[in-house]
Parts: sequence; structure tokens; C-alpha cells
Amino acid sequence: MNTKNMSNKVLLYEDNDLLRESISSMVVLDEGMELLGAYGHANEVEEQVKSFKPDLILMDIEMPGRSGIEATKLVKKFLPETFVLILTVFDDSENVLNAIKAGASGYLLKKYIATRLFSAVEEIMEGGAPMSPAVAKLVIQSMQKPQHTVDYGLTEREKDVLLSLSKGNSFKLIAADCKISIDTVRTHIKHIYEKLQVHCQTEAVSKAINEGLV
Repeated sequence: MNTKNMSNKVLLYEDNDLLRESISSMVVLDEGMELLGAYGHANEVEEQVKSFKPDLILMDIEMPGRSGIEATKLVKKFLPETFVLILTVFDDSENVLNAIKAGASGYLLKKYIATRLFSAVEEIMEGGAPMSPAVAKLVIQSMQKPQHTVDYGLTEREKDVLLSLSKGNSFKLIAADCKISIDTVRTHIKHIYEKLQVHCQTEAVSKAINEGLV
């Protein structure tokens, strides 16, 4: 994983001891990340995020006590600028949508951790929203347009970019998908944020899903 002068501060929540140790080792060995703590539950997540102020949280979706989704809601309440990457064995649409609505910045199936964790983290820190192909497909399949949607004045190109964004595509993939430059993608996304009155990619995708904009 590439670094940009500073390491990203990371907290890990995973109830499986072996997996928690494995992920911890991966993070510790990576120069782009600094592991602040690794926990088997998220029952004290409020105090921990307030104390450590992490840049990124790797969050198991199902743990004893407080679930990863509930913990994510609390993280975004206290530290809205902190990114959350959900780690889970689940690939059903309900968990996907609940994670996104809770404020998760990305979603990665545990079977892909060994091969995709670092690229997913890098994508998140650059403003992307990584999802496994199967999860992205489920998100799209789960979208149901209401009969009446609010007109936010999005252009056709902005709608195309928002649709590609909602699939979990990186800026590079969106550019290729829409046949435009990455800088143009960033400009469109800025305009989308302004029109939807949101502040980040997760909020934009969540609003798009909830209001049937894509």
C-alpha cells in the first residue's frame, strides 16, 4: 500500500481471535497504516474512538454485544470524518444496505481480506467506496425506485457518475465507465454532493439508494 508521508491510524474490531490476529499482523507490517488497537467486541467503541481518533476502522459486522452496524452508526455520530470498512462473511442485500445506511465507507467479504484489504483501504482513503463484485451487484439489485422522487437537478452525466459510484467503483473505474477523465469525475462528484446536499460518498450512495435516484 502506498503511503503519503503519514500513516493512517487504524482500529480493528473482529470477534474471531485468529482472524483478528491475522489482520492485525497485516496492518502492523504495512507502512501506510498504524494499528492503534484491536478488539473482540465494540461495546466500548464510543470511548475508544474518542480517545484514539482513528482515520479508519476495520469493523466486523457481527460481534457479541453491539453489532458492527450499530457500532458504525456510533462512530459516524462521534467522528463523522472517520472511514469504516465493514468486514463480513455475509453477502446478503439486507446487511449490505444496512451497512451503507449506517455510514460504512466500504464493504469487503472476509474471503477477500488476504488479497484485497490493502487496495480497499487505499481506495477508501482516496475517497472511493470499495465493495466486492458480488456485494455491489446485490446493492444494485436491492434498489427500488419510489413512484415519486425528488428532482435534484442532476444532469444525465451526473446520474451516470452517481450510478457508477453506487456500484462501488473507484474514480478510475468511473472514468473508464463514463469515458471521461478522473478530474472530470471529481468535478461531477463535487456537483453531485452539492445538489444532494451531502458531504461524502457514503451519504451520496445512501441517498441515491433510499430515494431511488439510480
